[in-house]
Amino acid sequence: MFELRNVTCRFGRKAAVNDVTLSIPQGQMVGVIGRSGAGKSTLLHMLNRLAPVSGGEIRYGDLDVGALKGAGLRAWQRDCAMIFQQFNLVPRLDVLTNVLLGRLNGRSAVMNLLGLFGREERLQAIAALERLGIDQAALQAAGTLSGGQQQRVAIARALMQRPKVLLADEPIASLDPLNAKVVMEALKDINEREGITVIVNLHTLDTARAYCQRVIGMADGRVVFDGPDSALDGNAITTIYGSKEAIDESMTSTALPEFTAAPSRPAASASLQPLVLAGL
Repeated sequence: MFELRNVTCRFGRKAAVNDVTLSIPQGQMVGVIGRSGAGKSTLLHMLNRLAPVSGGEIRYGDLDVGALKGAGLRAWQRDCAMIFQQFNLVPRLDVLTNVLLGRLNGRSAVMNLLGLFGREERLQAIAALERLGIDQAALQAAGTLSGGQQQRVAIARALMQRPKVLLADEPIASLDPLNAKVVMEALKDINEREGITVIVNLHTLDTARAYCQRVIGMADGRVVFDGPDSALDGNAITTIYGSKEAIDESMTSTALPEFTAAPSRPAASASLQPLVLAGL
Protein backbone atom coordinates (compact mmCIF):
# COMPACT_ATOMS: atom_id res chain seq x y z
CA MET A 1 0.00 0.00 0.00
CA PHE A 2 1.06 3.55 -0.76
CA GLU A 3 0.74 5.92 2.21
CA LEU A 4 1.17 9.65 1.60
CA ARG A 5 1.09 11.79 4.72
CA ASN A 6 0.98 15.58 4.38
CA VAL A 7 3.19 15.42 1.30
CA THR A 8 4.43 18.68 -0.22
CA CYS A 9 6.66 19.51 -3.19
CA ARG A 10 7.96 23.05 -3.55
CA PHE A 11 9.79 24.68 -6.42
CA GLY A 12 11.01 27.95 -4.91
CA ARG A 13 8.01 29.60 -3.28
CA LYS A 14 5.45 27.66 -5.31
CA ALA A 15 3.90 24.51 -3.83
CA ALA A 16 3.22 22.26 -6.83
CA VAL A 17 1.80 19.63 -4.44
CA ASN A 18 0.46 20.93 -1.15
CA ASP A 19 -0.24 18.85 1.99
CA VAL A 20 -1.56 15.71 0.23
CA THR A 21 -2.61 12.72 2.32
CA LEU A 22 -3.67 9.51 0.53
CA SER A 23 -3.78 5.74 0.94
CA ILE A 24 -3.67 3.62 -2.22
CA PRO A 25 -4.03 -0.16 -1.69
CA GLN A 26 -2.05 -2.63 -3.77
CA GLY A 27 -3.84 -3.63 -6.97
CA GLN A 28 -6.00 -0.53 -7.43
CA MET A 29 -6.32 1.35 -10.71
CA VAL A 30 -6.47 5.04 -9.88
CA GLY A 31 -7.13 7.95 -12.22
CA VAL A 32 -5.79 11.37 -11.22
CA ILE A 33 -7.67 14.19 -12.92
CA GLY A 34 -7.53 17.98 -12.93
CA ARG A 35 -6.64 21.00 -15.03
CA SER A 36 -3.14 21.64 -16.36
CA GLY A 37 -0.99 22.86 -13.47
CA ALA A 38 -3.11 21.16 -10.82
CA GLY A 39 -0.14 19.12 -9.56
CA LYS A 40 -0.97 15.76 -11.17
CA SER A 41 2.40 15.18 -12.86
CA THR A 42 4.38 16.41 -9.87
CA LEU A 43 2.50 14.00 -7.62
CA LEU A 44 3.40 11.02 -9.82
CA HIS A 45 6.99 12.19 -10.14
CA MET A 46 7.23 12.36 -6.35
CA LEU A 47 6.05 8.75 -6.06
CA ASN A 48 8.88 7.72 -8.41
CA ARG A 49 11.29 10.22 -6.79
CA LEU A 50 11.74 12.21 -9.99
CA ALA A 51 10.51 15.24 -8.05
CA PRO A 52 11.71 16.18 -4.55
CA VAL A 53 9.72 15.51 -1.40
CA SER A 54 9.85 18.91 0.31
CA GLY A 55 7.73 17.86 3.26
CA GLY A 56 5.67 14.98 4.60
CA GLU A 57 6.21 11.26 4.08
CA ILE A 58 5.71 8.74 1.28
CA ARG A 59 5.74 5.08 2.26
CA TYR A 60 5.23 1.89 0.28
CA GLY A 61 4.69 -0.81 2.87
CA ASP A 62 7.68 -0.55 5.21
CA LEU A 63 9.71 1.42 2.67
CA ASP A 64 10.30 5.13 3.30
CA VAL A 65 10.34 6.25 -0.34
CA GLY A 66 11.36 9.83 0.43
CA ALA A 67 14.50 8.73 2.27
CA LEU A 68 15.87 6.41 -0.43
CA LYS A 69 19.32 7.01 -1.90
CA GLY A 70 21.81 5.21 -4.13
CA ALA A 71 21.10 1.53 -4.76
CA GLY A 72 17.89 1.68 -2.72
CA LEU A 73 16.54 4.49 -4.90
CA ARG A 74 17.51 2.65 -8.10
CA ALA A 75 15.74 -0.48 -6.86
CA TRP A 76 12.63 1.55 -6.09
CA GLN A 77 12.59 3.17 -9.53
CA ARG A 78 12.76 -0.34 -11.00
CA ASP A 79 9.81 -1.50 -8.86
CA CYS A 80 7.86 1.71 -9.54
CA ALA A 81 7.89 1.95 -13.34
CA MET A 82 7.07 5.19 -15.12
CA ILE A 83 5.38 5.77 -18.49
CA PHE A 84 5.61 9.28 -19.94
CA GLN A 85 3.50 11.28 -22.38
CA GLN A 86 6.45 11.65 -24.78
CA PHE A 87 7.37 7.92 -24.77
CA ASN A 88 11.13 8.47 -24.11
CA LEU A 89 12.22 5.78 -26.56
CA VAL A 90 15.55 5.75 -28.41
CA PRO A 91 14.34 6.44 -31.99
CA ARG A 92 17.31 4.92 -33.85
CA LEU A 93 17.20 1.64 -31.90
CA ASP A 94 14.83 -1.14 -32.90
CA VAL A 95 11.68 -1.79 -30.89
CA LEU A 96 13.01 -5.00 -29.30
CA THR A 97 16.12 -3.27 -27.98
CA ASN A 98 14.05 -0.40 -26.59
CA VAL A 99 11.95 -2.90 -24.65
CA LEU A 100 15.05 -4.73 -23.40
CA LEU A 101 16.33 -1.43 -21.97
CA GLY A 102 13.71 -1.90 -19.27
CA ARG A 103 15.99 -4.57 -17.77
CA LEU A 104 19.02 -2.29 -17.33
CA ASN A 105 18.26 -1.45 -13.71
CA GLY A 106 18.29 -5.14 -12.72
CA ARG A 107 21.52 -6.21 -14.43
CA SER A 108 25.25 -5.94 -13.87
CA ALA A 109 27.09 -2.85 -15.17
CA VAL A 110 29.35 -5.06 -17.33
CA MET A 111 26.40 -6.67 -19.12
CA ASN A 112 24.87 -3.25 -19.68
CA LEU A 113 28.08 -1.78 -21.08
CA LEU A 114 28.45 -4.69 -23.49
CA GLY A 115 24.79 -4.49 -24.50
CA LEU A 116 24.33 -8.23 -23.97
CA PHE A 117 20.86 -9.64 -23.38
CA GLY A 118 20.14 -13.29 -22.71
CA ARG A 119 17.72 -15.61 -24.48
CA GLU A 120 15.20 -15.47 -21.62
CA GLU A 121 15.23 -11.67 -21.59
CA ARG A 122 14.59 -11.58 -25.34
CA LEU A 123 11.70 -14.01 -24.98
CA GLN A 124 10.20 -11.86 -22.24
CA ALA A 125 10.53 -8.75 -24.41
CA ILE A 126 8.83 -10.44 -27.36
CA ALA A 127 6.05 -11.70 -25.08
CA ALA A 128 5.50 -8.16 -23.76
CA LEU A 129 5.35 -6.78 -27.30
CA GLU A 130 2.97 -9.49 -28.43
CA ARG A 131 0.69 -8.87 -25.49
CA LEU A 132 0.43 -5.26 -26.64
CA GLY A 133 -0.09 -6.19 -30.30
CA ILE A 134 3.15 -4.65 -31.52
CA ASP A 135 5.39 -7.75 -31.86
CA GLN A 136 5.56 -7.63 -35.67
CA ALA A 137 7.44 -4.32 -35.41
CA ALA A 138 10.10 -5.83 -33.10
CA LEU A 139 12.99 -5.22 -35.53
CA GLN A 140 11.72 -1.86 -36.80
CA ALA A 141 13.35 1.40 -35.66
CA ALA A 142 11.24 2.87 -32.85
CA GLY A 143 11.29 6.31 -34.44
CA THR A 144 9.36 5.05 -37.47
CA LEU A 145 6.31 4.01 -35.44
CA SER A 146 3.14 6.00 -34.87
CA GLY A 147 2.55 7.69 -31.52
CA GLY A 148 0.15 4.98 -30.36
CA GLN A 149 2.59 2.24 -31.30
CA GLN A 150 5.44 4.01 -29.51
CA GLN A 151 3.36 4.31 -26.35
CA ARG A 152 2.68 0.57 -26.44
CA VAL A 153 6.42 -0.04 -26.79
CA ALA A 154 6.96 2.19 -23.74
CA ILE A 155 4.44 0.10 -21.77
CA ALA A 156 6.20 -3.11 -22.84
CA ARG A 157 9.51 -1.61 -21.67
CA ALA A 158 7.96 -0.78 -18.29
CA LEU A 159 6.70 -4.37 -17.97
CA MET A 160 10.27 -5.61 -18.45
CA GLN A 161 11.09 -3.97 -15.11
CA ARG A 162 8.66 -6.43 -13.44
CA PRO A 163 7.20 -3.54 -11.45
CA LYS A 164 4.98 -3.57 -8.39
CA VAL A 165 3.57 -0.16 -9.33
CA LEU A 166 2.99 1.37 -12.76
CA LEU A 167 2.75 5.16 -13.03
CA ALA A 168 1.48 6.68 -16.29
CA ASP A 169 1.79 10.44 -16.74
CA GLU A 170 -0.76 11.63 -19.34
CA PRO A 171 -0.13 8.50 -21.50
CA ILE A 172 -2.87 9.31 -24.04
CA ALA A 173 -2.63 13.11 -24.20
CA SER A 174 -1.04 13.12 -27.66
CA LEU A 175 -2.93 10.13 -29.11
CA ASP A 176 -6.01 9.88 -31.31
CA PRO A 177 -9.12 8.24 -29.76
CA LEU A 178 -8.47 4.78 -31.25
CA ASN A 179 -4.87 4.58 -30.04
CA ALA A 180 -5.89 6.11 -26.71
CA LYS A 181 -8.41 3.29 -26.29
CA VAL A 182 -5.76 0.65 -27.05
CA VAL A 183 -3.34 2.14 -24.51
CA MET A 184 -5.97 2.47 -21.75
CA GLU A 185 -7.18 -1.09 -22.32
CA ALA A 186 -3.58 -2.30 -22.07
CA LEU A 187 -3.12 -0.54 -18.72
CA LYS A 188 -6.43 -1.88 -17.44
CA ASP A 189 -5.50 -5.41 -18.55
CA ILE A 190 -2.13 -5.20 -16.74
CA ASN A 191 -3.89 -4.05 -13.59
CA GLU A 192 -6.46 -6.84 -13.68
CA ARG A 193 -4.22 -9.74 -14.73
CA GLU A 194 -1.09 -9.00 -12.69
CA GLY A 195 -2.68 -7.12 -9.80
CA ILE A 196 -0.17 -4.30 -10.35
CA THR A 197 -1.14 -0.94 -8.89
CA VAL A 198 -1.71 1.48 -11.77
CA ILE A 199 -1.89 5.24 -11.16
CA VAL A 200 -2.59 7.24 -14.29
CA ASN A 201 -2.84 10.99 -14.83
CA LEU A 202 -5.67 11.87 -17.19
CA HIS A 203 -6.92 15.15 -18.62
CA THR A 204 -10.39 13.85 -19.48
CA LEU A 205 -13.05 12.92 -16.97
CA ASP A 206 -14.78 10.38 -19.22
CA THR A 207 -11.61 8.30 -19.58
CA ALA A 208 -11.14 8.12 -15.81
CA ARG A 209 -14.76 7.04 -15.40
CA ALA A 210 -14.44 4.34 -18.05
CA TYR A 211 -11.24 2.68 -16.80
CA CYS A 212 -10.46 3.53 -13.17
CA GLN A 213 -11.81 2.04 -9.95
CA ARG A 214 -11.05 5.24 -8.10
CA VAL A 215 -10.72 8.87 -9.12
CA ILE A 216 -8.59 11.49 -7.38
CA GLY A 217 -9.27 15.10 -8.34
CA MET A 218 -6.61 17.79 -7.86
CA ALA A 219 -6.74 21.58 -7.98
CA ASP A 220 -3.98 24.03 -7.04
CA GLY A 221 -1.76 21.24 -5.74
CA ARG A 222 -4.36 19.81 -3.36
CA VAL A 223 -6.62 16.77 -3.46
CA VAL A 224 -10.18 18.09 -3.68
CA PHE A 225 -11.93 14.81 -4.54
CA ASP A 226 -11.21 11.16 -3.76
CA GLY A 227 -13.73 8.42 -4.45
CA PRO A 228 -15.50 6.27 -7.04
CA ASP A 229 -16.57 7.85 -10.31
CA SER A 230 -20.21 7.50 -9.25
CA ALA A 231 -19.58 10.16 -6.59
CA LEU A 232 -18.40 12.72 -9.16
CA ASP A 233 -21.42 14.98 -9.08
CA GLY A 234 -21.68 18.49 -10.51
CA ASN A 235 -20.27 20.16 -7.41
CA ALA A 236 -17.22 17.88 -7.34
CA ILE A 237 -16.52 18.42 -11.04
CA THR A 238 -16.80 22.19 -10.64
CA THR A 239 -14.37 22.09 -7.69
CA ILE A 240 -11.83 20.10 -9.76
CA TYR A 241 -12.07 21.96 -13.06
CA GLY A 242 -13.39 25.39 -12.10
CA SER A 243 -14.71 27.15 -15.20
CA LYS A 244 -17.45 25.85 -17.47
CA GLU A 245 -15.01 25.93 -20.41
CA ALA A 246 -12.56 23.65 -18.58
CA ILE A 247 -15.37 21.29 -17.61
CA ASP A 248 -16.60 21.12 -21.21
CA GLU A 249 -13.06 20.39 -22.42
CA SER A 250 -12.61 17.62 -19.86
CA MET A 251 -15.81 15.96 -21.05
CA THR A 252 -15.20 16.16 -24.80
CA SER A 253 -11.44 16.02 -25.50
CA THR A 254 -11.17 12.26 -26.00
CA ALA A 255 -14.27 10.13 -25.64
CA LEU A 256 -13.21 6.48 -25.47
CA PRO A 257 -15.36 3.38 -25.90
CA GLU A 258 -16.11 1.13 -22.95
CA PHE A 259 -13.27 -1.14 -21.79
CA THR A 260 -13.18 -4.68 -23.17
CA ALA A 261 -10.61 -7.13 -21.83
CA ALA A 262 -7.84 -8.10 -24.22
CA PRO A 263 -7.70 -11.78 -25.19
CA SER A 264 -4.90 -14.00 -23.91
CA ARG A 265 -1.88 -14.21 -26.19
CA PRO A 266 0.80 -16.91 -26.48
CA ALA A 267 4.26 -16.34 -25.01
CA ALA A 268 5.85 -15.40 -28.35
CA SER A 269 4.84 -15.67 -31.98
CA ALA A 270 6.40 -18.52 -33.96
CA SER A 271 7.64 -16.17 -36.67
CA LEU A 272 9.78 -14.26 -34.18
CA GLN A 273 11.17 -17.23 -32.23
CA PRO A 274 14.12 -17.77 -34.63
CA LEU A 275 15.07 -14.09 -34.39
CA VAL A 276 15.06 -14.23 -30.60
CA LEU A 277 17.10 -17.40 -30.42
CA ALA A 278 19.58 -16.02 -32.94
CA GLY A 279 20.06 -12.92 -30.80
CA LEU A 280 18.85 -10.54 -33.49
